Amino acid sequence: MTEEHRSTPPHPGSIVACPDGPLLVRGDVEVLDAEGHPLDTSRRTVALCRCGGSSIKPWCDGTHKVNGFATSS
Repeated sequence: MTEEHRSTPPHPGSIVACPDGPLLVRGDVEVLDAEGHPLDTSRRTVALCRCGGSSIKPWCDGTHKVNGFATSS
């Protein structure tokens, strides 16, 4: 039986919804565009827009702070 060995263990992914802000995505998570093509996620943590106002979608640019985006409680 052959066992695959990795030089570094994978980092499980996690997604955290920031109150009134973006989704923080950490770990080994593939982010795809609307056509299903992978986006560059070379950073360990990326912030995805939830308010719909970012000028660099799908990434957060902080627009939620000025457009009044609020999460439901």
